[in-house]
Amino acid sequence: MVRKFILSLCLFSSLFVGYGTGFEPQQSPDLHVVVNLVQLNVAVTDKNGNYITGLRPKDFSIVEDGIAEKVATFAEGDGPAISLFEPMEPKGSSDPDGDLRKGSSVGSPPQTLDSLLAGANVFLLFDTSNYMYRGFVFAQDAIGEFVNSLGSADKIAFYSYSRDLSRAATLTSDRAQVLRAVRSTVAGDEAALYNTLLLTLKDATQYKGRKVVVVFSNGPDNSSVVPPEDVAEFAQSAGVSIYMISTQEAKLEPLSTVVFDRMTAATGGKAYFAKNWRDEKRAFTSIRDDLAHLYSLSYYPKANPNSGWRAITVKLVGDHLKKYKIRTRNGYRAQPSHFSSAAKPGRIRSHNRHES
Repeated sequence: MVRKFILSLCLFSSLFVGYGTGFEPQQSPDLHVVVNLVQLNVAVTDKNGNYITGLRPKDFSIVEDGIAEKVATFAEGDGPAISLFEPMEPKGSSDPDGDLRKGSSVGSPPQTLDSLLAGANVFLLFDTSNYMYRGFVFAQDAIGEFVNSLGSADKIAFYSYSRDLSRAATLTSDRAQVLRAVRSTVAGDEAALYNTLLLTLKDATQYKGRKVVVVFSNGPDNSSVVPPEDVAEFAQSAGVSIYMISTQEAKLEPLSTVVFDRMTAATGGKAYFAKNWRDEKRAFTSIRDDLAHLYSLSYYPKANPNSGWRAITVKLVGDHLKKYKIRTRNGYRAQPSHFSSAAKPGRIRSHNRHES
C-alpha cells in the first residue's frame, strides 16, 4: 500500500512539473492561467465513414466556452500547416489597431510551417505484460507493418510496457530503428497500462505539432495506481489523440471496454477490439488512414476568465456540410502557470505560452 501511494505521488508530481507551477510564499498571489496555442486533430466523415477531403479553414467554426475563435494554423493530412495570421503591426501603421489579421500567412509572401506541423508524432505503446504470451509474434508483425505504412513526414516513438515503461525507441524518422525496437521486445510482468500511458502522454507533450498515441493492449490493467479518468483528462488538455487496439482478452473485464471507448472518444481517437491477428492488422490500417486524413487546426484562445475546464465545439459552416460528422477532443483544462504579487490579489489573468 505504501509503495502504491509513493508511486502515485511521484507520477502526479512529474505530471505537473512541465507546466511551470510554482509558489512564492508570504505574498498576495494572483493565479496566472497558461493560455496555449490549442491544437485540434479533426476527422470529418460522411454517414458511411468515408473521409471528406478538400475542406478549407473557412469551413470550420471553433467555439470555446461560447466564445468564437479564429483559426491560427490549418493543415490537411500529412501536409504542412499554413498560418492564417499576419504579425502585429505598430500603432500608426496601415493597421491602426495593431491587431492580428486573418487571411494570410505569417510574413509576406504566404509561407508554410513545415518544420512545426508537417506529419504527425506517433507514439506506439505496446503491451508486453504476461497477457501477451499468446499471439506475441503476430502483434509484432502488425506493429511492424503499421510502422512501414506511415507517411514519410511522420515521426515514430516505440515504447513497451508491463509493470514499468520501456522507451525502446524515442521519437525518430528512422523506421529501421523503430523496427529493431519492436523485434527486441519480450513478454514480461503484470500490466500497468494507465501508469505507463500517462508517462507516454507526458513525453508527447514535449513536442510541437500533431501528437497521437497508439496503444496495443492484450488485456485489462491490473497494476496501475493512476485512474483512467485522470489519464484521459490529461490527454485532452495536452491535445494528444489516443487510439487503442485491444484483443478479446480485454472484454473479459467489461469495465476495460467501457474505459477504452470513453478515453479514445474524449481525445478524438478510436478504440478497436480485435478478435484475431487479421483484425489487428485491419485496425492498424484504419488508424493509418485516419492519420492521413485528419485536419489539423489551432487557435489562440481569446480572453477567458475560466481557469478550469474549457469546452470546445467544432462545427462545419454551410448547409451543404452539416450532414457530415466531426470527431475531435471536446475540451481541455487550463493549466496554472505560477503565482505572483504583480497585480491585485484575487484576480485571474491569462497569457499565451506554448502549444496544447
